[in-house]
Amino acid sequence: MELGLVVSTLGRVEPLRRLLDSLSGRLAQGDELVVVAQRNLAEVEAMVAGFDAGSGRAIVTTSEPGAARGRNHGVARLQGVDPLLVFPNDTTWFPAGTLEALRALPDATRLAAMTVVDEHGPKFALPAAGTPFDRWNAWSVIEMGLLVRRSLFDAVGGFDPDLGTGAPSPWQAGEATDLLLRIADRAPWATAEIEWLPASVRVGGVADAHGLAAPERRRKLRAYGRGLGRVVTRWSYPWPWRVAFVGGGLVFGLRHGADYAVADGWWVFLGRLEGAVGRTFGGAAAVEAVRR
Repeated sequence: MELGLVVSTLGRVEPLRRLLDSLSGRLAQGDELVVVAQRNLAEVEAMVAGFDAGSGRAIVTTSEPGAARGRNHGVARLQGVDPLLVFPNDTTWFPAGTLEALRALPDATRLAAMTVVDEHGPKFALPAAGTPFDRWNAWSVIEMGLLVRRSLFDAVGGFDPDLGTGAPSPWQAGEATDLLLRIADRAPWATAEIEWLPASVRVGGVADAHGLAAPERRRKLRAYGRGLGRVVTRWSYPWPWRVAFVGGGLVFGLRHGADYAVADGWWVFLGRLEGAVGRTFGGAAAVEAVRR
């Protein structure tokens, strides 16, 4: 199995260095790493120029803003015929054994998911192996844990560039869920064969609130909630579930107390409500999820 690792970055040099260190010397023949630097291009190019790509290939390119747009652009720069795509963030890192486990997957694998962990443990619990895919467990897969063959990714049009962090829209999250639901709609055979990988196959990351002051954290929560609310509406989830999803935002701070305050739930609720109704409240100033 050849791997195509595509990283969309704002040019955050220190986190990116950790990612590259975790990949150093570990790319096999046929593996490719594409770093899409949307800021600090020269610094990122210099860093990747000194990267040990092993037997693989590593390049830097750039694109218009937006993580989804960057990932789509990076996939287009891959030279392999049909690699297994992996989408690490610039704050992601790969524990020993993960790349090797992915490379050992059967050639028939078209769609899979692996666990993403941060300093608090798994971000989401994946379904047990053999569990059928459905519109409910689609939410357990986030971008860093998504694995999809390029031919399938291309067939459904890649990520929606109007969803996700940095998108030119208010909908600043949900692109992985939207992609999976599009695959289920257009190529249901692929989601029927999804591989839920064991928890030992994992990728490391940082918590969403890592390093953010309270105003930044709340803006991010609202923006992410807005994107998720948009996906819930776009894919016509049942009305009772939508209402519960939006209202449940109010207790987000209680359920995730390690990094969040009780009052943070208001911002999650507000964002989900904006996404559900398809409009923002209070002007465009609060649209962006992150600014650094």
